[in-house]
Amino acid sequence: MMTDPIADMLTRIRNANALKHESVKMPSSKMKVEIAKILKEEGFIENYKVSGKVKKELTINLKYFEGERIISGLRKISKPGLRVSVGFEKLPRVLKGLGIAIISTSQGVMTDTKARTLGIGGEVICYVW
Repeated sequence: MMTDPIADMLTRIRNANALKHESVKMPSSKMKVEIAKILKEEGFIENYKVSGKVKKELTINLKYFEGERIISGLRKISKPGLRVSVGFEKLPRVLKGLGIAIISTSQGVMTDTKARTLGIGGEVICYVW
């Protein structure tokens, strides 16, 4: 039994990225697909795909530039035992704007920049840089 599927997703991406794999597969969920969508929009991954009818699987194609990793770090912030929620005025800035924070808000999952422009806070899921 997995207690934190988002942490498992981030660990799989981190491990595949460290070994310079082309892609990584994991069980799919709506939250994982939303996180993958944000990573693609922000240019951290090449693409993602959901496959399978009964047991859906998420495949993430990692992105490299001249052999170097695009994702240099991933850190889970909210954990099942300790949720981290912030108001929009206290939204974190990752590496002074070079990275992103992924926030789960009442209007969906989005980056810290988008949440700041909309003036809403939420639960900080992870940092990516």
